[in-house]
Amino acid sequence: MSIESLLTSKVIEAVSQCYGVEPSDVHVQLQPTRKEFAGDLTVVVFPFTRFSKKSPEETGKELGEYLKQHIAEIKNYNVVKGFLNIEISSAYWIEVLNEIALNPKYGYAHEESGHTYMIEYSSPNTNKPLHLGHIRNNLLGWSVSEIQKANGHHVIMVNLVNDRGIHICKSMVAWKKFAQGATPESTGMKGDHFVGDYYVLFDKEYKKEIKALMESEGMEEEEAKKRAPILLEAQEMLRKWEAGDEETVALWRMMNDWVLKGFDETYKMMGIHFDKVYFESQTYKKGRDIVLKGLADGVLYRKESGSVWADLTGDGLDHKLLLRDDGTSVYMTQDIGTAYERFQEFDMDEMIYVVGNEQNYHFQVLSLICGKLGFPWAKKIRHLSYGMVELPEGKMKSREGTVVDADDLMASMVDTAREMSKELGKLEGYSQEEAEDIYRKVALGALKYFILKVDPKKTMMFNPKESIDFNGNTGPFIQYTYARICSVLRKAADAGEMPGAADVHVVLSDKEQNLIQLLAKLPDVVKEAGATYSPALLANYSYDLAKEFNQFYHDFSILKEEDATLKNFRLLLAKECAEAIKNAMCMLGIEMPDRM
Repeated sequence: MSIESLLTSKVIEAVSQCYGVEPSDVHVQLQPTRKEFAGDLTVVVFPFTRFSKKSPEETGKELGEYLKQHIAEIKNYNVVKGFLNIEISSAYWIEVLNEIALNPKYGYAHEESGHTYMIEYSSPNTNKPLHLGHIRNNLLGWSVSEIQKANGHHVIMVNLVNDRGIHICKSMVAWKKFAQGATPESTGMKGDHFVGDYYVLFDKEYKKEIKALMESEGMEEEEAKKRAPILLEAQEMLRKWEAGDEETVALWRMMNDWVLKGFDETYKMMGIHFDKVYFESQTYKKGRDIVLKGLADGVLYRKESGSVWADLTGDGLDHKLLLRDDGTSVYMTQDIGTAYERFQEFDMDEMIYVVGNEQNYHFQVLSLICGKLGFPWAKKIRHLSYGMVELPEGKMKSREGTVVDADDLMASMVDTAREMSKELGKLEGYSQEEAEDIYRKVALGALKYFILKVDPKKTMMFNPKESIDFNGNTGPFIQYTYARICSVLRKAADAGEMPGAADVHVVLSDKEQNLIQLLAKLPDVVKEAGATYSPALLANYSYDLAKEFNQFYHDFSILKEEDATLKNFRLLLAKECAEAIKNAMCMLGIEMPDRM
C-alpha cells in the first residue's frame, strides 16, 4: 500500500475515532507539502471542521496526533492554519527504494488489463516521402502504443497506407508525361523521394495550364482549375484505376512499390514498426458497399447528379459527401470500410486514430455516420488529435516542395550529433562503428524527445539545433545523465561493489529523499500518460528525475564515500534512477547509450 493510500484510510479512521463520524474518501484531500514548510504530504483539514466543531488549527493538531500514534512511518507533523503537514520517516522511503529495486520492469504494470486498443498512426500517401509532420505522427503513435502496453493493455499497432485516389494519380500522370522511363534505380534516388518529385512537378504543370487557360481563353480562375488538361488526365486515370484497367493498375502497382520500399527505410531509421498494414486500395470497396446499403436502407440519400450523401444537420453539422457523381469513393467512404473490417477482425475496446487536428471534423463525422449505419462499435472510435509542427519559416506545403523531409532531417541530426561529440571529445577511444551508433542514438533521442515533450494537443515549433543541446530540457541531457550513472556503476562493479538492499537506518538528506519520492511517482505518471494519451508527461518526468539526480551527484560523493552502508545506499539509488530513466525513455521510443 502506498503512503497516500495508507494516509487516506488512517485519516478516515482518525475522524471516526475523534469525532464519531466516518467521512468518505472524497473528503480526504492530499497534496505535496509546499517547499517552505516541513513535511512530505499535506492533509487539507477544512472539510473535517464541520465534524469536529473546532477551529482548523485545533482539528489539525488532533488529527495529526492520532496519525502519529497509529502510523509508524510518520516522523512528525505540523499544522499551518488549515493544513496538516506530515513528515514521513527516512526508513519508509528506504523501504520504498528497496521495493523498487526488486522490480526489474519498474513502471510497467504487473498484470494484463484485459483491454485491447488498436492504434493507427503514420497513414502516409504513396505520392510523396514522409516529412516532419509525419515524424510527430509516427513518434506519437509509437509512444502512445508503448505507454498503453506498459499499462497492461493489449495493443495492435497499425498503419493505413493511402495508396489510391486523385493525389496518387497526379504522380502517375506526371511520371508518364515527363519521366522518359526513369526509375529510382536508374537515378539512384530513394523511391518515395523519386515519386514525390513527380507530385511536385504535376502541381507546377497544373499551375502553368491554369494560367494559360486564363490568358488564352479568358477563363475565371475557378473554371480554369477544373478545365486544366493535366487535371482531367488525372481524373480519367482514377476512373480507369477504379474500373481495373490493366495498364493503369500495373503503373500504380510499380510506383507504389517504389514508395513503400522508401517508407520502410525511413521507418527503420526512426525505430518504429507496425503489427499490421492496411491499404485503402483493399478497403475502399467495402466502404462503398456499406454506403450503398445505407442508401438502400434510407439512412443516406442520393442527389440528382448521382452523388451519395449523409444528412448530419440533426446533429448540428452539415451534409457529408460519401460517393462522388461518378461513383468514386472519398476518404470518408474508405475509412468506413477500413473501420468495419478492423472491428470484424479484432475485438477492441477502442480504435484510436493518431491524426492531426485539421481532421477533427472528419473523425467526428466518421463516428456519427457509422452510428447511423447501425454499427455498435461507432462509439469506440477515438481521434487522438495533435497540433501541427511548424518551423521558424512558417508552415510546410507538400505540393510546393517546401516540406522538411524526414530522411534529410534525421541525417542532418546525426551529422550535428557527430560534430558536437567531436568538439566535446566525448568519444575518444571508441571504434568508428561504436561512435556512429552513439551518434545515431543521440540524434534520434534529441529529435524524439523534443517532439514528445510537448503536449500533443499543442502546435509546436521545431528547432533542430535547440533539440540536440546537451544542457537543459533535451534528450541528450537525459541520455548523458543515464550514461554518467552507468559509468559510476561500472567503476563500482570493477571494484566489486555491486549494490544490495539499502539499510533502513541510513539518515537521508533532503536531496536523497526527494530522489526516492520522484522514483516512487513513476507508476502513477505512466498511468496518467496512458489515460491522457500524453507522452509529454513521461518526457518531462524523465527530465525532472535526471535534473534531480545531477543536483544530488554534484553535492554528494558516491564512489568516494567512506561509510560502506551509505555508499551501498547511494549506489542503489543511482542504479534505480538509471533504471527509471531508461524505462520511461523506452516508452518514448528513445534508446539510452550507456557510454557517451
